[in-house]
Amino acid sequence: MLPCKRAGGGEAVVLEVAGPIRSPEASIKKHKITDLPPIASATTATTAANTGNVRSAEKSAASNSNNSNGADSSIMGLGNGNPSDIDEDLHSRQLAVYGRETMRRLFASNILISGMQGLGAEIAKNLILAGVKSVTLHDEGVVELWDLSSNFIFSEDDVGKNRALASIQKLQELNNAVAISALTTELTKEKLSDFQAVVFTDISLEKAVEFDDYCHNHQPPIAFIKSEVRGLFGNIFCDFGPEFTVFDVDGEEPHTGIIASISNDNPPLISCVDDERIEFQDGDLVVFSEVHGMTELNDGKPRKVKNARPYSFSIDEDTTNYSAYEKGGIVTQVKQPKIINFKPLREALKDPGDFLLSDFSKFDRPPVLHLAFQALDKFIQELGRFPVAGSEEDAQKIISLLTNINDNLADGRVEEIDHKLLRHFAFGARAVLNPMAAMFGGIVGQEVVKACSGKFHPLLQFFYFDSVESLPSEPLDPRDLQPLNSRYDAQISVFGSKLQKKLEEAKVFVVGSGALGCEFLKNLALMGVSCGNQGKLTITDDDVIEKSNLSRQFLFRDWNIGQAKSTVAASAAALINPHLNTEALQIRANPETENVFNDTFWENLNVVVNALDNVNARLYIDQRCLYFQKPLLESGTLGAKCNTQMVIPHLTENYGVSRDPPEKQAPMCTVHSFPHNIDHCLTWARSEFEGLLEKTPAEVNAYLTSPTEYASAMKNAGDAQARDNLDRVLECLDKERCETFQDCITWARLRFEDYFADRVKQLTFTFPENATTSNGTPFWSAPKRFPRPLQFSVDDLSHLQFLMAASILRAETYGIPIPDWVKSPIKLADAVNKVIVPDFQPKENVKIETDEKATSMSTGSIDDAVVINELLQKLEKCQKQLPTGFKMNPIQFEKDDDTNFHMDLIAGLANMRARNYGIPEVDKLKAKFIAGRIIPAIATSTAMATGLVCLELYKVLDGGHKLEDYRNTFANLALPLFSMAEPVPPKVFKHQDMSWTVWDRWILRENPTLRQLLQWLQDKGLNAYSISYGSCLLFNSMFPRHKERMDKKVVDLVRDVAKAELPPYRQHFDVVVACEDEDDNDIDIPQISIYFS
Repeated sequence: MLPCKRAGGGEAVVLEVAGPIRSPEASIKKHKITDLPPIASATTATTAANTGNVRSAEKSAASNSNNSNGADSSIMGLGNGNPSDIDEDLHSRQLAVYGRETMRRLFASNILISGMQGLGAEIAKNLILAGVKSVTLHDEGVVELWDLSSNFIFSEDDVGKNRALASIQKLQELNNAVAISALTTELTKEKLSDFQAVVFTDISLEKAVEFDDYCHNHQPPIAFIKSEVRGLFGNIFCDFGPEFTVFDVDGEEPHTGIIASISNDNPPLISCVDDERIEFQDGDLVVFSEVHGMTELNDGKPRKVKNARPYSFSIDEDTTNYSAYEKGGIVTQVKQPKIINFKPLREALKDPGDFLLSDFSKFDRPPVLHLAFQALDKFIQELGRFPVAGSEEDAQKIISLLTNINDNLADGRVEEIDHKLLRHFAFGARAVLNPMAAMFGGIVGQEVVKACSGKFHPLLQFFYFDSVESLPSEPLDPRDLQPLNSRYDAQISVFGSKLQKKLEEAKVFVVGSGALGCEFLKNLALMGVSCGNQGKLTITDDDVIEKSNLSRQFLFRDWNIGQAKSTVAASAAALINPHLNTEALQIRANPETENVFNDTFWENLNVVVNALDNVNARLYIDQRCLYFQKPLLESGTLGAKCNTQMVIPHLTENYGVSRDPPEKQAPMCTVHSFPHNIDHCLTWARSEFEGLLEKTPAEVNAYLTSPTEYASAMKNAGDAQARDNLDRVLECLDKERCETFQDCITWARLRFEDYFADRVKQLTFTFPENATTSNGTPFWSAPKRFPRPLQFSVDDLSHLQFLMAASILRAETYGIPIPDWVKSPIKLADAVNKVIVPDFQPKENVKIETDEKATSMSTGSIDDAVVINELLQKLEKCQKQLPTGFKMNPIQFEKDDDTNFHMDLIAGLANMRARNYGIPEVDKLKAKFIAGRIIPAIATSTAMATGLVCLELYKVLDGGHKLEDYRNTFANLALPLFSMAEPVPPKVFKHQDMSWTVWDRWILRENPTLRQLLQWLQDKGLNAYSISYGSCLLFNSMFPRHKERMDKKVVDLVRDVAKAELPPYRQHFDVVVACEDEDDNDIDIPQISIYFS
C-alpha cells in the first residue's frame, strides 16, 4: 500500500457506503467561490474545498486594504489581492497551463468515476492531483489478484474488498483538499445529476446509452465520458451536451505583433516589425491599439485577418479615407468562444463521423475497432464473461458477431476485416494493462478538465487506439497465456509468461525521479519490471522534494518535503510492488560521476529510461547509450503537450542527432534601455535582483575574505567589468552601506528614483521624442517605446509594496533585523517621507548602448587601470572602518517561496519599468512563470507520455522487433492531437564492403602499439594520418618525430603525451582517428576504443 497518513490530517473514515467521505482537513477548509463564468456543463454548486494551505493572517487581512489610509493595524498585502482560493505554491506549474479561472472552475466540479480497475484509478489520480472539488468512486465489484497488473492503489491485502472502498484512503493521500467518496451499490441515472461530469470505464453499451441519454438531455447537460482499455486496445467516447461552449480552444497565449506601417487601401496592408514572426492565420480576429495617425483602428472592434504572411497581413476593411498612419501600434489576436454540438451515444454509434486518428499508418483501423468493441459488448451480454486468452473458439465468436453487425449496417460498412487483429483483440479483452491505463487515464483526465472548465478543445467524439506492435515478435503459444495465479496474470494473458520473465529480470536505469520518474516507477512496478531475482532498477536524482512537486509527482507527500526524491520515490514504488528491486542514488549522471556509473554499470544494463527536465542532461545520457549501445526511451512534456522518442541501437537515429534551434534572446540594449514587452522587463528585473542581492554581496565577501588576492585579480583583469565590480563593492561598503532598517528604506527609495525616474530622464534627454537616426528615420520607431518617468507617491500601494520588498531584502543582506511595522502602509509611508531625494539633472554626452549586437553594457576606457587602482585604495580605507568579522549575506533567488519577498521585488521592478514604457503589467503569478522560467506541467500529459513509453518498453525487452514496429509520438491534449510515426533510421556510412552508423564503435583489444593500430586500419583499406586523444595529438604522419612512437603502446602515449590519468575502474580509452582511402578521400570512421586491461 501507499503511505496512508498525511502530516496535517488523519485518515479518511468510511462513514456510510453511499455517503461522502472526507478527511478532517477537507471537511473544515472550505470557502465560497463566486462569479464563476457560466459554462454549458456547470451546476449551481459554488463551494469548493480549499487546497489545504490557508494563507497567513497578514496576507488575508491585506486583501481588504487597497490604500495606505486604513487603520494603523492594517497589514500591507503583496501581490494582487486575489482571493486565497488557489494554493499557488502547490499548483504553480498547473496554473501556468490552466490559469486561475480554469482552476476555480475545477475547484467547483464534482466528478463521478465508475469502474475502479486500472483505468479508473489512473483517471481518479489525475483529477485529484488537478484539484477538483470532489470525486465519487463507483464500483460494485471486489479486488482480484488480476487487478494488481494495472491498479497502483491495490495491494494483495485488498483482495476481496470492494474496489471503490479500497481506493478511498490511498487516493485521499494525493490531495486532502478533494472530497473523495464511494458508491458500492447499483448506479441509477438520477444519481448522475449530482455531478458535472461522469466517467464510465466498465459499463455495457445498453446501460451507457441509457445514462448518456439522461446526461445529454439534463439541464444543464452533464458531461458523459465512456472509456475502455481491453488488452492493447482502447477507446474513448465523449458527449458534453447539445451545445457546449469552449472558451479557449488551444490554451496558447493570444498572438501579437508590433506594427511598422499601415496602408490607406482596400484592403489595407499591415506590416509588422521584423523583430519576430507574427503567427496570425487567415480568419483570425484581431484588435488594434496604440496606433498613431490612423486612430480609427483603435476602436477595439475585432477585425478579420486575411492574406496572412510571416511579417504582414491584410484586414477586411477599407482604410482609403482613414487618417494616414504615423507610427506605433499593437495588433493582438482575439480568441473566440466555440460552440460544439455533441451527438448522444445512441446516434454516434450508428453515425460516428470522423474518427480522431493517432497513427496514419492505421488510418483504416478505427472503423474496425468501432465494430470490435460493439461485438465484445454483445459477447459479454450473451455469455456473461470475457473471451478467454488463447481461445480460438471465443475469437471466432467475436469475429462472427462483428461480421453480423457489419453486414447489418446501412452505410459505412467495413470492406475488409482483419481476422488476425481481431484474434489479438479477443485474446487480451479481459486484461487492463498498466501502460494502456496510464495513457488513457491521461487523455480521459484531460477531457474531464475540458468538460468542467471549457478550457481546450474536446475530443470529437470517438477515439480508438491499439498497440498490437507491442506483442512479442515471435508467435505466442496459447498455453503461454494461461494464468499463473500471480499479480501479473492480466499482463501474461496478453504477452505470455516468457516476456513476463524478461521484464522481471531486466536491469533498468531510470534517470530522474520527478513527475515523469514517479509515473515511470509506478508503471514499471505494476508491469513487474526488475521484480525478479536477477532484476534491478537503478534510479538517480540529485534533487529534493519541494511543495510545488506535489501536484504532479504523485509518489510524494507533504511530509516528504526536503527529502531526496529518488529515495522517497523508490520506497513508494516498493509499496506498490514489494518485489521491485531498486537502488536509489542521489547523484547526477554526468562526466564527474563516471566512477559510479562506470563501464561495468552501463554494460550490464538492458535499457535506459530518461525522466529528465533539461536538454544537456538528455544529451549526456544519449551519448552514453550510444557509446554502450543501450536502448534509450526518451520523453518530455510541456503543459498539455508531450513527446516520446525511441532510441534503439542500430535501428534508429539517436536523440542528439537533431537539435531544436536555440531560443531567441532579446538584445542586451533592448532589455536595458528599450523594452517593448513584459518579458524584457522581467528579464531586466531578474538580472537586477541577482546583481544587487546575490552577485554584489558575494563580491564583497570575496574581497573581505582575501583582499590582496582579490585586488590582484581585479588589476590583472583591468577591464570595464572589473571596474564595475569594484564600484559596486565600494558602494555596498561605503556610501550605500546600511546599518539600520531606515537606511534600507532610504536605499530602496533612492533605487526607485534611480530606476524609474532618473534613468528615464537621462534616456529621453539623450534621445528626445523627436530624435532621428543617422539616416533620418525617427529614433523612437517600432519596436522602441518612448518612456515616461514615474512620480513616486506614498498613496500608490504598488510603490510602497516595491519599497517594502526591496528594503526587507536589503536588510537581509546586511543582517539587519526587520521590524514588524514595515508591513503597515502608514508607518512605512512615514519612514519613506523622511528620505531626502536629491534633484536629478541629465548629463551631456552620456553613452547609452543602442547596438543590438553588444553583449555588455559596460563601456571600456583607457583609464580603466587608473580607476581600478583608485577604487582599490578607497576600498582599503573603507575596510579598516568595518566592524570585525563583517560579512554580507548573498540571497539566491527562490521562486517557489511566496513568503521570501523575492518574487514581490522582481514583480515590482518589472511592473514599474513596464509602467515607464506603457507596457501592460502582470500579476505576481505571471511574473513568477516568466522570471522563474517555470515549465508548465500537468499530471495528464505526464501520465500519457509514460504510458506510451512503457508500450515501447515491451518491444525493447522482447528484443526481436523491427524499426517499423516502434513508434515516436507527439501529442497535444489541448487540441487534441496525437501523431505517431516510425522512428528515423540512423545515417549509414560505407567504405568498400564495410558499412557503419553512429551506433558502431570499433574495438581493439590486446593493448596494441601505435604500429599495430595503424596496420589494423590499413587492413581495412584506411590510411590513418592523425590520431588524437581528447585535444592532444598522439600521432600525425606529417611529423617525422612521431615515427619514434610507432612501437609504443597507445595507452603509454595517452599517459605520457596526453598526460591522461586513467582511473582504475576504466578498462579502455577512446581515440579519434582521421583516415583517407586509397584515393586520398577523407573517410569518417567510428570512434575507436582500445582496451588495455
